[in-house]
Amino acid sequence: MDIKQLQYLVALAEERHFTRAAERCHVTQPTLSGRIRQLEQELGVPIVERGQRYHDLTPEGRRVLQWAQAILRDCAAMNEELTVLKGGLAGRLSLGVVPSALPMVVALTQSMRRRYPKVAFAIYSRTSDELLRDIQDFRLDAGITYLDNEPVEHMTTLDLYAERYRLFVAHDHPWTNRRSVTWREAAEEPLCLLTPNMQNRRIIDEIFARTHKTPVAPVETDSIVNVWAHIKFAGLSGILPEYFSELLAPDTSIRSIALDDIDSTHRVGLVTLERDPLSPMVAALFETCREGALFPLADSRD
Repeated sequence: MDIKQLQYLVALAEERHFTRAAERCHVTQPTLSGRIRQLEQELGVPIVERGQRYHDLTPEGRRVLQWAQAILRDCAAMNEELTVLKGGLAGRLSLGVVPSALPMVVALTQSMRRRYPKVAFAIYSRTSDELLRDIQDFRLDAGITYLDNEPVEHMTTLDLYAERYRLFVAHDHPWTNRRSVTWREAAEEPLCLLTPNMQNRRIIDEIFARTHKTPVAPVETDSIVNVWAHIKFAGLSGILPEYFSELLAPDTSIRSIALDDIDSTHRVGLVTLERDPLSPMVAALFETCREGALFPLADSRD
């Protein structure tokens, strides 16, 4: 067994197609298939359910995949550590972020790159469920998600900031000059909200449930940008984290109004798979977050 065989298996599991997996690994399809067959023979178990096309991994194959992902992650961590010993932290961090937190991640990447200019980031928008699953499957190094609303298990976590909500309306809305509205009033507004698979939406729905009101949402989307566009151009209202008020302050076509009759605070934080030691880059990421106030847009009340 060698590292290449494990890399081919992981690529096949993720691409679910022999030809695409081979292209990703820069080998021919017969080479990839042959090396995976060789791995099956060496381990003495079937790994792939074979037919005319790729169907799935066998139960044994899924277990081998978990070991392969862990081994490849450990190899990457070893190479990171050796890079540090040779003269500095370098490499690429894959970071999953729930959509409502995407504007905040800039502060983290900026601070990390000031300290470690050879570290690059790949940032992916993910639902909270997808984010945790991708970390557990070693497709992401870390993530930024909610910490206190739904279980975050088998993860190392670091509290970053509090997320609170405001109602955002078009500049000509009748409520523009109001300092605050109630959540019950907001429920009567035609809203553009995130889709129910987003934890942000589940949090908002839970708050509305406490008012015994069901929100009116003629438009649902998995994109914060799309929410903003429907407020700006379609006359709908939206409920977004309050730091959007400062982030998008130059846009005078939209106003924000406090929703202050119910506490809507939820903690957002950094998460990674619980393991000791952490890889050097993930450890540096956590240390950077611990040492500085990285999120000036978050409300100072937290």
